[in-house]
Amino acid sequence: MPAKKILIIDDDNRNVFALSAVLKAKGFECLKALGMEEAFHILTATPDVDIILLDMMMPDIDGYQAIPLIRAREQNRSTPIIAVTAQAMKGDRERCLAAGADGYISKPVNIDELLNLMSTFIQ
Repeated sequence: MPAKKILIIDDDNRNVFALSAVLKAKGFECLKALGMEEAFHILTATPDVDIILLDMMMPDIDGYQAIPLIRAREQNRSTPIIAVTAQAMKGDRERCLAAGADGYISKPVNIDELLNLMSTFIQ
């Protein structure tokens, strides 16, 4: 069975590196983008992405703007998107889900919590 493909979109390379290192060790194939322009190139070239981990606070296009743009793409209309954010204030989870995210996890990411959340979307 081929490894599940995860696209990690985060403008902080340290977050991308840490998440991808842990997820690769768990058997996932990790694609990385440091911004939405790069992410759209990857999504176009790789239509079979299984799940997207999306940083909600990025400088050019933030996650709140990015989710509707991702959902507008035919091949990504139902791709699960997990909002990954340092914002952990009351209402932030609801705001991410209202923007169209399928799940929410706060930074620093608890890997067991993330894997559990991801398992609800991909087998």
